[in-house]
Amino acid sequence: MKVVLIEPRAPGVHIYTKFKLPRLGLPLLGAMLERDLGIRPVIYFQELGGLPWEEVLSADLVGLSTITTTAPEAYAILERVKRECGAPVVMGGPHVTFLPEEAILKGADFVIRGEGEYAFVELVRKLQAGDGDFRSVPGLSYRDERGGDEIVHNPEAPRVDDLDELPWPDLTLIHNFEKIPIMPIMTSRGCPHNCKFCSVTKMFGRRYRFRNTEDVLRELEVLHRRNPRASIFFYDDNFTANIRRTKGLLQGMLERDIKVKWTAQATVRVVRDRELLELMRKSGCLFLYLGLESINPRTLEIYRKEQTVQEVGEAVKILHEYGIKVHGMFVLGSDEDDLSTIRQTVRFARKLKIDTVQFLVLTPLPGTETFDELWRQGRILVEDWSKYSGHHVVFNPSKMTPYQLQKEGSIRSMRRFYSLWQCWKLGLLFRWWDFAIYAYAHHAIGRWRALNRQFLKDLKEKRFRAKGTDANSPPPVRELHPGPPHPEMK
Repeated sequence: MKVVLIEPRAPGVHIYTKFKLPRLGLPLLGAMLERDLGIRPVIYFQELGGLPWEEVLSADLVGLSTITTTAPEAYAILERVKRECGAPVVMGGPHVTFLPEEAILKGADFVIRGEGEYAFVELVRKLQAGDGDFRSVPGLSYRDERGGDEIVHNPEAPRVDDLDELPWPDLTLIHNFEKIPIMPIMTSRGCPHNCKFCSVTKMFGRRYRFRNTEDVLRELEVLHRRNPRASIFFYDDNFTANIRRTKGLLQGMLERDIKVKWTAQATVRVVRDRELLELMRKSGCLFLYLGLESINPRTLEIYRKEQTVQEVGEAVKILHEYGIKVHGMFVLGSDEDDLSTIRQTVRFARKLKIDTVQFLVLTPLPGTETFDELWRQGRILVEDWSKYSGHHVVFNPSKMTPYQLQKEGSIRSMRRFYSLWQCWKLGLLFRWWDFAIYAYAHHAIGRWRALNRQFLKDLKEKRFRAKGTDANSPPPVRELHPGPPHPEMK
């Protein structure tokens, strides 16, 4: 049985354009298929190049993994597969987990919701055997042709309690995997926090589940041997969730002489343990990605972000003392934010000398409380999923117009932080790596603006119309229309 798995590219210029980093869902599913069924699939990570359509169209099964911003591209691929070869297509990932009917109405044969490792293997086993009874596959959504063509949603799949039962994601299954400059690894799932705009807890739950430290160290050794010059990115939503466990992992890296530069996501609370920071420094921590979100205390409260502005400032300062760079991620546009909030945020980031930043606009992703709330209030403006990237304003803010939030929050804030003067300043100081990053960011802002002229014009002239329902109705999935496909699909 020939299985092809695809991670579609995101449209336009986006936050991952420079750093092509595959998600680990498909490499993990591929490893599961090979271990349990002896099927070795091929994975196409579209950011590394186009799709070889002859290979895709000769598959017995096509799998598509998608987040919200890649949904239009995924549906375009789905449409071409169904039109030209008719192979069964299964979709998974956060977007279709929360909108399974949309995917099926677009032509998908199956949707796997939530953590789908075991469900996917069971589905492939049934397809391989010609068994058309899918009622036993947990978390599966599909059309039941025997029941009047209705869409069936099987009971939710239980989350994987023991992550050590899963194989390592096999990155070598990815076509052109040797071109991946950063080796990703995940050591845990779940997040106990409950940020209003985040879909992680809905997807993976609020209970942390950790892999065995020794198993993680063995995988790190393999990844390092495979590409000694590549850095490591820990994909965990919070790499320092369990301090004792993180210390043990970093100590193990030092004892095994795993000399890599690594980055990870964390919270500002990481600086409370100086022993941990010292281990980070010694083991090669290059960057920490911190979800700073806002400098507005009321916004932090709305987001349910359990931190203060003072803690943010202290965290950046202390991390710099240990030689660890900070990538600050801000989410602008809450109902408590206005234009002055955005300008103050930029000044705050520059005064703190945060190394790099993302000023993203609040994005109501399906599956989040933010999406449901804004939909019911009639404040969703844009139905094109490709615009749900963090760079486009897709809703009506409370204290400014959508165009004002777009200009100030997504364009001017980035231009001020990554200004030409800042670029030249870094060059004069011979900080060439920083100069390259700032110059790239400055150029990317101009490219984004050029590619989105029509969107900006429509936003300014209010050509979008709000969508919503009454307070007791769920968002009607069938009325949402994804945007046009990538030109390659036409």
